Amino acid sequence: MEKIKQTLRDNKSARWFALFVVSFTMMTGYYINYVISPLKPMLEEFMGWDSTDFGFWNSAYGWFNTFFLMLIFGGIILDKMGVRFTGVGAVLTMIVGTFIQYAAIANLFGITGTEIFGMNAQILIGATGFAVFGVGVEIAGITVSKIIVKWFKGKELALAMGLEMAFARLGTALALAIPIPLATIVFGTKAMPALSAPIALGLGLLVAGLLAFFYYTTMDKKLDKSIADLNEIDDEEPFKTSDIMIIIKNKGFWLIAVLCVLFYSGVFPFLYYASDLMINKYGVDPELAGTIPSLLPFGTILLTPLFGSIYDRKGKGATIMIIGSIMLLAVHTLFALPMLNNWIIAVVLILLLGVTFSLVPSAMWPSVPKIIPEKQLGTAYALIFWVQNWGLMGVPLLIGWVLDAYCKEVSATGAITYNYTIPMMIFATCGVLAFIVALMLKAEDKKKGYGLELPNMVK
Repeated sequence: MEKIKQTLRDNKSARWFALFVVSFTMMTGYYINYVISPLKPMLEEFMGWDSTDFGFWNSAYGWFNTFFLMLIFGGIILDKMGVRFTGVGAVLTMIVGTFIQYAAIANLFGITGTEIFGMNAQILIGATGFAVFGVGVEIAGITVSKIIVKWFKGKELALAMGLEMAFARLGTALALAIPIPLATIVFGTKAMPALSAPIALGLGLLVAGLLAFFYYTTMDKKLDKSIADLNEIDDEEPFKTSDIMIIIKNKGFWLIAVLCVLFYSGVFPFLYYASDLMINKYGVDPELAGTIPSLLPFGTILLTPLFGSIYDRKGKGATIMIIGSIMLLAVHTLFALPMLNNWIIAVVLILLLGVTFSLVPSAMWPSVPKIIPEKQLGTAYALIFWVQNWGLMGVPLLIGWVLDAYCKEVSATGAITYNYTIPMMIFATCGVLAFIVALMLKAEDKKKGYGLELPNMVK
């Protein structure tokens, strides 16, 4: 009997190893994304920042992606030039942006105490570096999403995306847990913390991530060759301007995009402030404050692949997104209640948020290929990430401003504390709106027959 010829993606070991390699690269980026979050109290004490400055820095993540449409251009480049070219360029961009952040915090430019356009030069230059990094990590994200579809479509797609997100969030966990020990114990002291050390570690991790992606490019070339040898159709067709119009006229696409921005606006900006919340509301020691939020990513490591596997085998993607949105609302509402101020409650709520953070992404990202043709996926993911970046830019800035304007409390000794009730109500509002949009998406799926409630795996 003649053996059936297969492509490299039909080799189970090959496709899972490819997933591991690109997931490692994303993990290094996720570390930098949150590395200054637990340092907020120290930045205020030793560098004179306030919450508005902190929010300004974190809002920079979306500057270039939103106002200069860099993400959309990245998606066009991805669909036109392919995953290898785009991925390498994205990681190099992350490295450049991270170096600028490191240089600002370490004062390599000698700018401490100076101003540019009436703003603290250190914060403005460092935030610009974070904006450059944001371009790289977001384009890397859409590239990795298309890579996973390339290797896993018709197979364990949601499981693969779930595992990639879980592994990448190890970087988030590290970023929340280790910066303070690195700054105060390993490379500095409590009286003289080395605040640039955690960022320097991130630079090293990103270089390792670049080397890993270079290795992936060799695998991708072999995959393309195996596809060509079988005379299969190459899904990476040249970009056409008309593709954008086709995507933006799709109501299902917009519902996914709006759900994305609402859900992630209730999670990612929260993580920027989570360590400070633990200190101000729950009385956690600053040296341990990042440990509690770091539990969230660890929960997703197990649950995101589990929920993804359920979607692959049983379906119910739209239902999973509805449940996750309800849980986002519930968790932030409980965080907002002033009487629930025991640190044990905070741990429980963080773990529940971890479940929420596993539910929605495990179903949302694998649903996009059911709505958008594969040849347009790069541009579609880019447009979704572009919409998402408006939230990732605006919400941190809003929360920082609200904290300074309405929530700051100064004691007789001059000590500053923050009441987080209003910020948590803002995050809860994201949950309310996400729930409404998720219901609309399920109704649209029933109307158009996208198959969001059907399994991903082809039997």
